[in-house]
Amino acid sequence: MAAPQKFLNFIDSNVPKLIDRLAEAVAIPSISGDASRRQDVYKMGSWLEAQLNKFGVKTEAIPLGQEHIEGQVLELPPAIVGRIGEDPKKKTILIYGHFDVQPANVSDGWNTDPFKMHFDKESGRMYGRGTTDDKGPIMGWLNVLEAHHSLGIELPVNMRFCFEGMEESGSEGLDEFIGTEAKKGNDGWFGGVDCVCISDNYWLNDRTPALTYGLRGLTYFNVLVSGPGADLHSGIFGGAVYEPMTALIALMGKLVTQDGQILIPGVYDGIKPAASDELEIYEKLDYSVQDLEASAGGKIAISDDKSTVLMARMRNPSLSLHGIEGAFSGVGAKTVIPATVGGKFSLRLVPPQQPDDIRAKVERYLEAEFAKLNTKCTMKIEYLHGGIPWVADHRHWNYQAAKNATERRTSSGGSIPVTLTFAENLGVNVLLLPMGRGDDGAQ
Repeated sequence: MAAPQKFLNFIDSNVPKLIDRLAEAVAIPSISGDASRRQDVYKMGSWLEAQLNKFGVKTEAIPLGQEHIEGQVLELPPAIVGRIGEDPKKKTILIYGHFDVQPANVSDGWNTDPFKMHFDKESGRMYGRGTTDDKGPIMGWLNVLEAHHSLGIELPVNMRFCFEGMEESGSEGLDEFIGTEAKKGNDGWFGGVDCVCISDNYWLNDRTPALTYGLRGLTYFNVLVSGPGADLHSGIFGGAVYEPMTALIALMGKLVTQDGQILIPGVYDGIKPAASDELEIYEKLDYSVQDLEASAGGKIAISDDKSTVLMARMRNPSLSLHGIEGAFSGVGAKTVIPATVGGKFSLRLVPPQQPDDIRAKVERYLEAEFAKLNTKCTMKIEYLHGGIPWVADHRHWNYQAAKNATERRTSSGGSIPVTLTFAENLGVNVLLLPMGRGDDGAQ
């Protein structure tokens, strides 16, 4: 069924207003992984709750407990839950999204202030942290609510909402909340939900809308290597002591090859090769190696073969190195030997891989390789968070409704751990409905 024309007219005539609302959201630096920004995450949650209330949504901010971060004990941002519509004849759809974002600075390579949205009228593109992941999609749902509210158009379904402020930091506290609510049945916030819709992913490219029915899982690590009791001067101690940075770089260099092959023993166990019918699906997708390289901003694909690249992006596990903490950075030529450095990396997992099993294999391998270094430094492995791979039934009516407006179905290489939490606890189908393009530069 097509949207009513007056609905479409409302959206078209209110574009500046809708863009301004997104800009308001982007301007709140709700970085969940930065303790100094925790108040901004709270602020973003309150702002979002007020927006929902304006359009008739009954809401509540649910406390999710505490966490230890950067040596502090902080309250977790509350989950913002809501409901509108109680018609027993209608389907009830649960919408999930997150209002926290990853860190961003101009020095990271941004051309504009990441927390001051820049709208390029010529290209129609908007630049700002969260415009695609995931504040923009949340604004999309707010726009739908506002249009129906302002025009007096009845919503075609009952809607429930669950928005969190910790997705970029492992969704701390949310799994427990979902499990508790699920046990309440019809008395809980998710009572009577028929399906879930998540818009926290992206098209394959910049031209073809897609539905996502699979996500890779995740394990995330920080390897800490320590040596001297304080930072040292290389002019005095260089060559005379074992250096933590040297050991850490040696370790990280033993995790993955340049072409993406993971070096950890047993990591590929149980993964079946692609059958001919699956390879045929990859060949038919409206996607090319050039699409990948355009999105990446460089000719750096690991292969010139389309199916190989797609499977590397969607189907196969991967290991990525993310950064080193505790080391010197910035301008100048500081000659420090850092006392402690931490290397962060993660693996994206696919069925039948499980986070606990992969974690054990990673830790066992790192311990063995560290022992081979014969260094007097010490190593500590921190497991930061993880998520299980997920695949949905794309033949379910939830997907059929979305297919009426979408021509392609894909698996995604990203990870949204709460997807499986909803599926298992509520026992319903979960649809991933992308609003972002493949070249949006989400992080």
